[in-house]
Amino acid sequence: MRISTSEALPPHEDKALRRRQKLTAFIRDEAAALGFDLCRVTGPDSIPKAPERLQSFLEDGHHGTMAWMAETQARRSSPKALWSEVRSIVMFGFNYGPDEDPRSILQKPDKGAISVYARNRDYHDVIKGKLKEIATRFAARAGEDVKVFVDTAPVMEKPLAEAAGLGWQGKHTNLLSRSHGSWLFLGSLFTTADLIQDEPETDHCGSCRACLEACPTAAFPAPYRLDARRCISYLTIEHKGTIDPAIRPLIGNRIYGCDDCLAACPWNKFAASASDMKLKAREDLKEPAIDFLLTLDDTGFRSFFSGSPIKRIGRDRFVRNVLIAAGNSGDARLIAACLTLAADMSPTVRGMAVWALKRLMLPDAFAQFAASRPAEEDPEVNEEWRMAGVAE
Repeated sequence: MRISTSEALPPHEDKALRRRQKLTAFIRDEAAALGFDLCRVTGPDSIPKAPERLQSFLEDGHHGTMAWMAETQARRSSPKALWSEVRSIVMFGFNYGPDEDPRSILQKPDKGAISVYARNRDYHDVIKGKLKEIATRFAARAGEDVKVFVDTAPVMEKPLAEAAGLGWQGKHTNLLSRSHGSWLFLGSLFTTADLIQDEPETDHCGSCRACLEACPTAAFPAPYRLDARRCISYLTIEHKGTIDPAIRPLIGNRIYGCDDCLAACPWNKFAASASDMKLKAREDLKEPAIDFLLTLDDTGFRSFFSGSPIKRIGRDRFVRNVLIAAGNSGDARLIAACLTLAADMSPTVRGMAVWALKRLMLPDAFAQFAASRPAEEDPEVNEEWRMAGVAE
């Protein structure tokens, strides 16, 4: 709402406008005080194209095994479907930029590449804690209801962030900022308060295709469209089952997530490294050794990744990822650890150990190992043996 200085508002409208302005300024000040880099406002009706795009994404099966996306489609499509009383949505951006190009580790096959966002504390906890502080003070000041969300609720955060003017959704479908490039955590505050809304950001990708061409698995069927079934981030984090054997060699040493499309964006030249120490990379998570990670049992996994978002996928799925990296490493020194994991309690781990050993061992040695293997009851593990050329 823009008011010309030459226009005179009725007293009640002028008072309402001043209240909106004060509340909007208050929440911006609170956000800045808690370290948020961006804070802008949009409305619940600001993403009219989102339902159609979500429907297309689901119809194409691009959500893979993330059934919860279909189950929450109605609530995800519209903020008012999630909370009918919401009048304003405040979007927050928190910088988590790395100190260097995260792709440099891809040239070190004996090390595991962990996505930048997961190299320290779980950002859900860090950001949500800050948002709750803001929400408490704002609710007390405004006398209005509030709800805060950080990624775990059916909220279309990226379209809402674009509508609020934090940035725009690039061709890789992630949010891009002219001031922070690819590296922004998003959070939202829904409120019944009426706030001053900001203008949406426009698309500044132009003819650039850097992010699309950087993807090692060709996960983008077209600009602005992502097929999660080919996305390394989805496969190594969200996907619980076996990973397509054709894609495994393309994963390289990426053991949790992938930053290739984010890191390739030219807008990152304006980005700064994270300032919050809870989001700066732990030294032991910058370049963890594959041989060490293969030794982690459940207790060791939980201890090493205490406070990390990596812990949520569980030890078995994580070691599955590490075994793929081991198989891609060409490092015969990892054979002993892989042989141990071939007898692991987890079928997921046993199956991927077979794949890794097939790639690491000499043919005669692998044949000898296969001949001595005990009977296997799990069908997925037997399928790995079959693909390795070993009959049941």
